Amino acid sequence: MANSFFITGISTEVGKTLVSAIVVKALGADYWKPIQAGDLENSDTIKIKALVGAMDTTTLHPEGVCLQTPMSPHAAAALEEIKIEIQKIVRPKTNNNLVIEGAGGLLVPLNDRQTVADLILPEDKIVLVSRHYLGSINHTLLTIEALRNRNLKVAGIIFSGNEHQSTESIISIKTKIPIIGRINEEVLIDSKVVEHYASLFTQNLKNL
Repeated sequence: MANSFFITGISTEVGKTLVSAIVVKALGADYWKPIQAGDLENSDTIKIKALVGAMDTTTLHPEGVCLQTPMSPHAAAALEEIKIEIQKIVRPKTNNNLVIEGAGGLLVPLNDRQTVADLILPEDKIVLVSRHYLGSINHTLLTIEALRNRNLKVAGIIFSGNEHQSTESIISIKTKIPIIGRINEEVLIDSKVVEHYASLFTQNLKNL
C-alpha cells in the first residue's frame, strides 16, 4: 500500500530538500512540492532530480503553486497579486509512495488564515527535520506540540548536523517519537551522499 510522507522542518533552511531526496531515493517514491516560493530556475524539484538521479519508479510532479519572490508564501503571493487557496492545490494522483515537501517551517503562512500545517492530511506520515542550533530543542518541541494539537502525528524525526547527543537524547525522551537517523554536516551534497543516507534510513522509513 502506498503512503504519503510529508516532510516539514522546525524552521527554514534546516535540510528538508535533502531529506526529501533521501526519502525519495530510499523508497523509490514520487515527489511533489505544493508551494515553491522563489528560485524557480533552481527549484526544489530541480534539486531533487539532480540528487536522486534517474529512477524508473519515481515521478517528479509539477508544483502546486509557483511564486517568483523568495519570501514567505503569503507575502510573495501578495506582491504578485495572487491569492493562495489551498483547496485548489490538488495532490497528484499516484499509486506510488509520495514525498511531499513543505515550505519553510510548519506555521509559515500561506494566506491570512492558513499555514503549511493546513496542507497536511491525517493519514500523512510526517517526517520532522530538526537541525542542530541553539534553540533547536525548543523549536522541535514546539513544532511537535503544534502538530499534536491538530491531531497530527509525527512518524519520525531526522536530525541534521553533526552529533549532539544531549539534544537528540532529550528530544527522544520527551517526545517518544522514533528517530529515523541523523545527517552529518557534509562538505558536498550530491547524489552519492543521498544514496549513502538512503541506504542507512531505508529500513527505519519502511517501519514508520
